[in-house]
Amino acid sequence: MILEELWYGNINPLEDSTDGNAEVKRLLNLVGRNRDKICEGLTEQQKADLAKYDDCVNEMYGIIEQEVFKYGFRLGGRIMLEVTEEK
Repeated sequence: MILEELWYGNINPLEDSTDGNAEVKRLLNLVGRNRDKICEGLTEQQKADLAKYDDCVNEMYGIIEQEVFKYGFRLGGRIMLEVTEEK
């Protein structure tokens, strides 16, 4: 049952939605390689600053992803309500 799977954390929309996406995998690989190249020329302080920046960006993207998920879920619910309405 889908509600039980969601309750027990067996459904992860972010991971599940991009799991088989070759383009996402390619881009993640590219981002990692480019970040490694950038870090090679940085001082330890610059690396620490970049890590703080990464933390902020990741937190921001987490919030955005959560908001988009909630919006999509609500939109899907509204669509289902409209579909079931008799006029």
